[in-house]
Amino acid sequence: MRITDLLSASSIDLNAKPLNKKEAIEQAVKLMAASGNITDIEAYTKQVIAREEESTTGVGEGIAIPHGKCSAVSRPGLAAMIIRDGVDYDSLDGEPVNVLFLIAAPDSEDNVHLDVLSKLSVLLMDEEFIRKLKAAKDIGEFLEVIDNADSESKSIDERLQDTGTYNAGNSDTNPADRYIVAVTSCPTGIAHTYMAAEAIKKVCKKKGYECKVETQGALGIENQLKAKEIEAADLIVFANDVGVSKAERFDACKDKIKKFSPHDVIKNPDIIFE
Repeated sequence: MRITDLLSASSIDLNAKPLNKKEAIEQAVKLMAASGNITDIEAYTKQVIAREEESTTGVGEGIAIPHGKCSAVSRPGLAAMIIRDGVDYDSLDGEPVNVLFLIAAPDSEDNVHLDVLSKLSVLLMDEEFIRKLKAAKDIGEFLEVIDNADSESKSIDERLQDTGTYNAGNSDTNPADRYIVAVTSCPTGIAHTYMAAEAIKKVCKKKGYECKVETQGALGIENQLKAKEIEAADLIVFANDVGVSKAERFDACKDKIKKFSPHDVIKNPDIIFE
C-alpha cells in the first residue's frame, strides 16, 4: 500500500484558510468526510480533539498531524491542507502551521495501513519534501510529490534497522565510540512514535553516535532491542507517553535511562544529551 492510496483528490485543499486551530481541524475533517472515510463526523471530530487535549500534534516547523482512531472511521485515510498564511495551532515551537495532514484510523485489528501512515509521519520531517508540497501548483502535482517521495524513501523497518553508525572522527563533537539505544511510543502508536524515533536517529547521526531505536507503536514492538544491546548502551532513552512494554529488560540498567515525552524529543532532539 502506498501513501496516495489513502489520500484522494477530494480530501486535499491547497488554499485552506482556517482562522484558528479548531477551524483547521473542522475543515480537515470535512475533507476526510468527502472521501467517505468516516461515518460519523461528530464522533470522529471529538476523537481528534480529545487527542489534541492530550498533547498538541503541531510538531513544529510548520507541520501538524492531527489524528483519530475510532469506530467512526470506516476505512483508513488521509486529508491534507496547505495553509498559505499559516494558523496558530499551539505547536511545540510556537510557530504557525502551514502543512496539515489529518489521519483517520479504524478501531480494528486490520493494521495494513499503519506502516503507510508511519512512513508519512517520518517524511513530514524532511524539509525538502515539505518545500515541494508547498510549491505544488495543483492537486495532481501535490500527489505526485508524495508518490515520488514514497518510492524513494525507505520503509519504516529499513529506517529503523539503519543504526546510524558514523565515524566518530568525522564528527565535530568527536564523541568516541558511544552507543545509544532508545524506545519510543505514544498513545495512538502512529505519528509521534515514529517521529520521535526519526528525531533521535537524526541527532545521533549529527553528533556521530551509533544508535538503535525500538518503536512500540500500533504495529507492536519493532526493531526490538536485544539484551546485549541494552547492556552495551552508554545511554538509554525512553521517549514515551505510555508505559514501556517489557520494561523488565532494563531493570539492570536503570542508572543509564533518561526519560522524555516524544513531543519534547521531536521539539528538541538535543535534549537527550543534556
